[in-house]
Amino acid sequence: MNHTERYATPAILLHWLVALLILGAFALGIKLFGMPLSPMKFKLIAWHKWLGVTVFTLVILRIIVRLATSVPPLPRHMSERDQRLAHLGHLGLYLLMLAVPLSGWAMSSAYGIPVVYLGIWRLPSLLATNLDLAAQLKTLHQGLNLTLAALIVGHVIVALKHHFIDRDGLLDRMRFSSGKH
Repeated sequence: MNHTERYATPAILLHWLVALLILGAFALGIKLFGMPLSPMKFKLIAWHKWLGVTVFTLVILRIIVRLATSVPPLPRHMSERDQRLAHLGHLGLYLLMLAVPLSGWAMSSAYGIPVVYLGIWRLPSLLATNLDLAAQLKTLHQGLNLTLAALIVGHVIVALKHHFIDRDGLLDRMRFSSGKH
């Protein structure tokens, strides 16, 4: 596979970094679910928020990189329908990677709890305190997370199918270069 068939190195780096951060945020979110209030829970909530803000920022950067660099073509054997589904899947991933952190930020705002990134930078509240709205946003945040998780699982399954069954090099587009072309 030559260099033009791969994503640009910044896009690859951002892809894997965002993937790891999302896994960390998911893991923290699952740990927090149903955890009784305690100093540890507040610490984990802060870390979860920091991950969310970081993911949001890196996804914006990733979108900029994607718009500024070429995207390798999909394998020629893919039908038009499958190519459209691939594009829709990626669009859904991008939208959810932005919507999930925004919904969490909005939820914190509605609860009246500020988001203080890394304990240093206080982000502006998106909404006035409203506990009824906060409860609805909590449900939305959880639903968006489940939807994102489902799309990620689908994304991984399709990538592995292309790699192990189709053997079409699709997964290689998102791998770091070994220096051999």
